[in-house]
Amino acid sequence: MAELIDNNQRRIEVTAKDLPLHCPMPNMRLWDSHPRVFLPIEETGEARCPYCGTLYVLNGPLPHGHH
Repeated sequence: MAELIDNNQRRIEVTAKDLPLHCPMPNMRLWDSHPRVFLPIEETGEARCPYCGTLYVLNGPLPHGHH
C-alpha cells in the first residue's frame, strides 16, 4: 500500500503521469480533505490549490498532446 501523505504538505512535485492534476491527490488522506478541485498546471508549470494552499510544481516535460 502506498504511503498516505498529509494535506498540510505545502509543496508537492508532480509529473506528467499525475495529469490531469487535482487536489487532493489519490495518495492523500481523505478524511480531512476539501472537495476535489482540478488545477491548471500545464501553462506555467505550477499551480496552487485554492482550498488548502498547496503548491504543485511540474517536474519534467508534458506528454505529447498536452498544451
